[in-house]
Amino acid sequence: MISTKMTNRKNRPRTEPDPRADTPRLCFDGSTITLEMLDEVLGMPVSIEPTDAVWAKMQDSADVVGKIVGGEEAAYGINTGFGSLCRTRIPTDQLAQLQRNLIVSHAVGVGPPVTPDIVRLMMVLKLASLSLGASGISRGTFQMLADLLARDILPVVPTQGSLGASGDLAPLAHLVLPMLGLGKVSRGEETVPAGVALKDANLCPIELGPKEGLALINGTQFMTAHGVVLTNRSRRLVKQADIIASMSLEGAAGSAQPFDERLHALRPHTGAIESAANLRRLLADSEILASHADCDRVQDPYSLRCIPQVHGASRGALRHAIDVIEIEINAVTDNPVILDGGDVISGGLFHGQPIAFVLDYLALALAEIGSISERRTYLLLDGCNGLPAQLIENTGINSGLMILQYVAAALVSENKGLTLPASSDSIPSSMGQEDHVSMGARSATKCLEILENVEKILAIEQVCAAQALDFRAPLKAGTGARIAHETIRRHISYADADRLFGEDIEASLGVVRDDEIIKCVEAGVGELH
Repeated sequence: MISTKMTNRKNRPRTEPDPRADTPRLCFDGSTITLEMLDEVLGMPVSIEPTDAVWAKMQDSADVVGKIVGGEEAAYGINTGFGSLCRTRIPTDQLAQLQRNLIVSHAVGVGPPVTPDIVRLMMVLKLASLSLGASGISRGTFQMLADLLARDILPVVPTQGSLGASGDLAPLAHLVLPMLGLGKVSRGEETVPAGVALKDANLCPIELGPKEGLALINGTQFMTAHGVVLTNRSRRLVKQADIIASMSLEGAAGSAQPFDERLHALRPHTGAIESAANLRRLLADSEILASHADCDRVQDPYSLRCIPQVHGASRGALRHAIDVIEIEINAVTDNPVILDGGDVISGGLFHGQPIAFVLDYLALALAEIGSISERRTYLLLDGCNGLPAQLIENTGINSGLMILQYVAAALVSENKGLTLPASSDSIPSSMGQEDHVSMGARSATKCLEILENVEKILAIEQVCAAQALDFRAPLKAGTGARIAHETIRRHISYADADRLFGEDIEASLGVVRDDEIIKCVEAGVGELH
């Protein structure tokens, strides 16, 4: 179980100040870790505290490794080389150098560094996997990584270089390189050599024991950390999408009939049912919808009428991704693994295919939320149901919000290219030993690119929907849509002439990313699905 309560160590005698005294505490006791637990500690240093039983299980697996080292039997990665060199036996007096060489030789990632949030999650997830007692890791090595995390000494991890084959070899090598006093780390806003950071923190580089280097760099923690961020942010984004869509529907003077509960009972996809229920709640007591209840329009364009079907299908993909990621954050992804009873088995628990598939699927689902959002933006700017063209009163001298739709369209087009599944590719490596790879790391990074593009697309729709709603005054929107409109207007004023609309987009994006609109709306209408 994980506890995010602050740990009070102030009354404990120590020879030096404890830098972890005010950090959230994650108590590893063998219970299930959830996405919500990880979301609570995102963006801050974390103190990891295994229970005595967890420490004992880790020690048992380390003892098995010790017996293998003292015996005659060959065991992959313990007393042999790696990858295509798995048949090469390594002398006992060279095993420590073997593990060090593994880390140093594999730390070859390229590209910009991943964000501190991702790095912290990689460290938490690596420690969580090691704590399951199947990796043969020593207490000292485990504690060294935990100490770096607690002190927020964050390894610099490049974005590119993982095939998702034996897990995320290159990124994880960079993650653990500072434990040896090598590589670079970030401390707040500065980047320094790892050796300097360790010295300043009164930490000493470690010497890896047999198998420990392999245990540290075999795993899916790079792609899984991205998956944690993606699923948690996406759960909020699908709510945002329903809220913003309700504002657009009110601004466009659309119909709420397509969200009728009886209609969705006839095709009971869970996601569509949830989205339709959200829309009914958001649109309740709308004076705008009531004002044209008897008009001669038969039905709305798909971008309004089919919101539950499109948003709901994306919710289904997200639900699948959540299921897979929650399994992965509670899994052993090492190789070879040490089983109860002391058996050592070499398998493929590190292979990233499950993560690669669902993140490619989630990428497509997120891109579609952006695609239909851009269509609603276009509809509002096109003078829908009496709205002024480009959502401005004096066109000609004013271009209005015209170019906001261009930006949304550009982002939608960019997402279309990014939705090509990375998992459909495989390039053999390691002299054919690793002859099928997942490309899950690329699935993860491009899915994050898509998510951030969709947040911008929704921010643009939010600006336009708020402007459209102003033209429906004095009629009031439904309770949820009205609260959303009022929330946005605290940050962005009504536009009666051209101005720096780019600043409006930035302000709107801030509202999307800090979840303010969700908090305000749910305070007024209750929790949304």
